[in-house]
Amino acid sequence: MTNEIKKTGSNEDRVVIFDTTLRDGEQSPGASMSLEEKLQIAELLDNMGVDVIEAGFPIASNGDFESVSQVAKLVKSAQVCGLSRAGAKDIDRAAEAVKFAKQPRIHTFISTSPVHMKHKLQMSPEEVLEAVSFSVAHARNHTDNVEWSAEDATRTDRDFLCRTVEAAIKAGATTINIPDTVGYTMPQEYFEIITMLRERVPNIDQVILSTHCHNDLGLAVANSLAGIQAGARQIECTINGLGERAGNAALEEVVMALNVRGDLMPEWTKIVTTDLARASKLVSSVTAFPVQYNKAIVGQNAFAHESGIHQDGMLKNNQTYEIMTPESVGISKSSLVMGKHSGRHAFREKVKQLGYQLADNQLQVAFGRFKDLADKKKHVFDDDIVALVDDEVANSLDYIKLISLQVVAGTLGPQTASLKMEIDGVLNEIECVGDGPVDAIFNAIKTLFPHEAALQLYQVHAVTEGTDAQAEVSVRLDEDGRSVTGRGADTDTMVASARAYIGALNKLLVKRQKAAPGAMLA
Repeated sequence: MTNEIKKTGSNEDRVVIFDTTLRDGEQSPGASMSLEEKLQIAELLDNMGVDVIEAGFPIASNGDFESVSQVAKLVKSAQVCGLSRAGAKDIDRAAEAVKFAKQPRIHTFISTSPVHMKHKLQMSPEEVLEAVSFSVAHARNHTDNVEWSAEDATRTDRDFLCRTVEAAIKAGATTINIPDTVGYTMPQEYFEIITMLRERVPNIDQVILSTHCHNDLGLAVANSLAGIQAGARQIECTINGLGERAGNAALEEVVMALNVRGDLMPEWTKIVTTDLARASKLVSSVTAFPVQYNKAIVGQNAFAHESGIHQDGMLKNNQTYEIMTPESVGISKSSLVMGKHSGRHAFREKVKQLGYQLADNQLQVAFGRFKDLADKKKHVFDDDIVALVDDEVANSLDYIKLISLQVVAGTLGPQTASLKMEIDGVLNEIECVGDGPVDAIFNAIKTLFPHEAALQLYQVHAVTEGTDAQAEVSVRLDEDGRSVTGRGADTDTMVASARAYIGALNKLLVKRQKAAPGAMLA
């Protein structure tokens, strides 16, 4: 076993990386992204070598259409893909959204499993077959780059799956996706499905077979790799495994598995692996979804060694307990020491080292907050800067902004919050009481910006150690089945709480624009 990273291989072993963070990832309960945030992620995905970026579901809302269209205009190298159901209106809308892309792709799908056909579509198998042929042929009127997916493929009758795939190929599909939509299958079973299709379906060698695996049983990455071993050559995945329910196959995990285990799998991707940590941090910041500490590849503990035996081995040779280097995924062990005397240039370099690219205005504001933080804390750790920058990236373009907050708390009461907020450029202020200082703050926000969203989660944790540590607060709101999460960071827990609540409200405003598409559209 070696920690050398594979760079290239034969063309037939080349695996296409199809990233759906902006579409399937955003469907994760609590996750939502603004247009600016989507563009920021898309640019990074493009630069790190992602082959296909699924930018959204254009028919879902005008906001989704606009974001797909803007991503299509921005991206320089990757194919830009829009998702559509099997109806003409969906497909035409997707085509309109991606038309400015250098390499546009339309991705159309329909369910093929008995349970989906009966209860969701209320269509017969023959009607579904007709819809497959129609949708792919209609998409081909717009572009020769058409992907077709058999939703819930792993619970589909095998003979019927072969018939639908054959119909899609005949109609002109160039990529055939076999989704494990509900995370149901096992690696060996998925291997057998891909193998069966390659053996039974005519002209299957003329298309690229794709995997799209969900993580309900924790097998999304394993199933994706099994599909590759069986002959699939595209993996659909997301940064940090973000996605519906338990999520999707994590891009960073499938890429590094292929890179590290070249002895078993000759397949390769063109992903710049040193950008993986940066991409993880950006997506975590934008969605307010923290990365679990023990997450493979990009988790805080992925390269941490506490056991004495492990530490001894690492000191002698890092290959004793590391199968890849932190540097290979963009985690640097070197560190600039930051403090109140650090200048703007050093701060810019530190931010870049931590994986961020900020616009000049964002950098200016973040640097100002850093200087304020450095005046309050003896030591400014990397995690402090990450929390600060995450907060700035998440809230820089908000409709609702925190201007100032003063809180009266303690045993004597009443607990009071005096709040100034900017709403669509207009300054508003109010003073409210509550059952504790946090309740007073949230009452004040709700009074200035009335809403019916229910508070589902309020969580506080310290970013670093010590009494001067920054607090990072997470707030989750739910409104009519829409769930959003906001995060805020500050040395003052009350300020962090206000930032988090306001951040969640801003994400809710984005989410309100989205419609929930039905099963079919004529």
